[in-house]
Parts: sequence; C-alpha cells; structure tokens
Amino acid sequence: MRWQIGEELGDGRCLAGAAERNKAPILEVLAGALPKSGLVLEIGSGTGQHVAHFARAFPKLDWQPSDVDEEMRRSIAAWIRRGPLANVREPISLDVQSLPWPIAVADAIVCINVLHVAPWATTRALFTGAREVLGSSACLFLYGPYRREGRHTAPSNERFDAELRAFDPEWGVRDLESVTEVANLAGFVRSEVVDMPANNLSLVFRRTATGAFSGGV
Repeated sequence: MRWQIGEELGDGRCLAGAAERNKAPILEVLAGALPKSGLVLEIGSGTGQHVAHFARAFPKLDWQPSDVDEEMRRSIAAWIRRGPLANVREPISLDVQSLPWPIAVADAIVCINVLHVAPWATTRALFTGAREVLGSSACLFLYGPYRREGRHTAPSNERFDAELRAFDPEWGVRDLESVTEVANLAGFVRSEVVDMPANNLSLVFRRTATGAFSGGV
C-alpha cells in the first residue's frame, strides 16, 4: 500500500490538489532564498507540479527534479514535456539515505512535503547529503507541517499526524527544534521561518563553512 499523492490526468501527469494550492505561496519565499542562477536540486519532486511552476518563474535557474518513486518520475517527465521546459533536467532516482547521491554539486536544494512521510533517519540523511553537494551559504529549503516546542500548531495538523503514524509508525509531523538541531550538527544554520497557509512552515537553512554530523539526534 502506498500513500496517495495525486490523481491521474490521463496524459502521464498526476495532479495533487495540495501542490496546486501551495505552489504560489512557496514561490514567494523561494524568490528571496534561491540564487539568481545555478542548479537547484529538488528532492522528492512528487507529481512534478512544483518544479514545473518554479522553472517557469525562474528561467535563469536550472532544475534537477528527483523522486524514489518510478510513477512520480513519469509524472514529472510528463509535466516537463507539457511545458515544454528547457531549464528542467530529466528526473532522477535519489534516495537521500543512499550515499553518495547521484548528483555531486548543486547551488540550492528544495525539499517539499517529504520529512513527515518518511522515517526520521531521512531527515538526518538529507542534511548529511546536502552538506556534500552544497557550497558555503547555499540554501536548503524545506516546506511542510511542523510542531513547535513540542506542540502542534493547529488541530488539523494533529489529526494529520495521527493519520500519518497510523499509516506508518515511522512517519509523522516533525519537531522544528529537532530538525534544526540535526541541521546545526550537519553544518547548517536556520536563517528563516515563514508561516504559510494551511498551518505549514517554510524553513530556509544555509550551509556554513564548518560543521560535521555526529549523529545522536
């Protein structure tokens, strides 16, 4: 059984309603966080709606979408073809827990709605891998629901957390402070927290020149 992400459109694309609703607010945050040019690696691209929207908005950036799910990679490719989008590369399979990653260098990383639908080890692996491919001060952008100081920010997030944990006990809404601690240990500092619609948060982390992941979180 797999977590339902979107509905088939009949042309190879999948459409997720949440992605349609949140792509514009996320774009506003990315406009101030991403570099003006370079390569952006998207981890867990899902249906491909986000990368298609962002690539049109930032034509000077090259985009590398990725997903571990073959069906999602087909949907991403279909969204790229429909553009057509010359600044988006073909989607690749990337499992953050499998090092080294299949991409050696990136100028920024975007990861949307992933950490809560994956084991906690994925969070640690994400920052470990990102440390290897990002240069100093480069951006790692996260989006999704988070608890703050051990509490859910809304009843809807608490219900969603229960649904996730019922589906897979290793999943669940993550604590902002725990994610930040993992980031710090890996050599990242949190530079921005932005309240988003539907009780979500956008988090911007920046790679520092020092820092080494030591585990234990």
